[in-house]
Amino acid sequence: MVDLQGQYLHIKREVDEAIQEVLMSTEFIQGSQVKSFAEALSKYNRGVNVTPCANGTDALQIAMMALDLKPGDEIILPVHTYVATAEVIALLGLTPVFADVDERTFNIDVAQITSKITSRTKAIVPVHLYGQCADMEPIMKIAYQHKLHVIEDLAQAMGADYTYADGIVKRAGTMGIIGTTSFFPSKNLGCYGDGGAIFTIDQVLGEKIKMIANHGQKVKYQHDIIGVNSRLDTLQAAILLVKLKYLDEYTRKRNEAANYYDKNLSGVPFIETPFRAVNSTHVFHQYTIKIRTIDRNHFKKYLEDKGIPTMIYYHIPLHLQKAYRREGFNEGSFPVAERLSKTVLSLPIHTEMTEDELSYICQTIKEFHA
Repeated sequence: MVDLQGQYLHIKREVDEAIQEVLMSTEFIQGSQVKSFAEALSKYNRGVNVTPCANGTDALQIAMMALDLKPGDEIILPVHTYVATAEVIALLGLTPVFADVDERTFNIDVAQITSKITSRTKAIVPVHLYGQCADMEPIMKIAYQHKLHVIEDLAQAMGADYTYADGIVKRAGTMGIIGTTSFFPSKNLGCYGDGGAIFTIDQVLGEKIKMIANHGQKVKYQHDIIGVNSRLDTLQAAILLVKLKYLDEYTRKRNEAANYYDKNLSGVPFIETPFRAVNSTHVFHQYTIKIRTIDRNHFKKYLEDKGIPTMIYYHIPLHLQKAYRREGFNEGSFPVAERLSKTVLSLPIHTEMTEDELSYICQTIKEFHA
């Protein structure tokens, strides 16, 4: 699904030198590369305040802590997403309120949000799934009308741009009050371990986020607020500094692979290729098709037997997961997400794909017989 070794070999000298520099300095915690990476990532995302942290799940938790959300507060999120989004809400004693998703974009169905709002609702967490932004303009309008926070989960959409109706373009993670991301190795911008970051357009809030991520302290051993220990280590920051320089190139290569798939799979009767929203660019963290009229599991095994890996993101919607089942939730509660869980399939897409590999995948798909 992802050729991390091939990607590394293309930038091996730079990465090795960056790692060696950290080893020689022995500044393994909060070394200079952490600050340099935060500054570079801020510049890439057009000046947003950036706090690196230990992983994407911590980023979500710190974001919600920084907004002073209290147990019992309700948070609206899509039901078709990775569990971390709901996990953090539950861990903090908040209440996850699920909304179904748009059949085409896979992102939260904006039309459902207003009906989910109660007197206890405090925030909306749109997840920019598979690489393109949720429909942020109406989401931000709803949030403004109801005085709600918007926390963007951009772990799969680093570098995606969203265009408002008036032509203003904003980057994923810079539209809500806070954006959170992960640098898990398979992400478009991934490190060689765990890592994450929190964005905010509010500088005062940014300082609070930095304090929370560092045991609630601004000055060492002076703990003004309750915090956590969530730091991006210097080795990972050094690696990310190198890889950030290549992120636009990586996005271009992913789009070239996606374009090839689109062109060569568009006529396959049992496949629906990904929808591309007109108001968002797509960075194709995943190339996710929908399977029609054939058995997905049979097709998946056929591809694997031919040496083609595939993944299902996600085969059980959150409301049907044992940990998040609640009274009133059952089969049929969120029909779109349930339908997607039975039909989506992600094909290999990464920065090192060759035309020969893409051609083999597409030709193999065309030769499938149910």
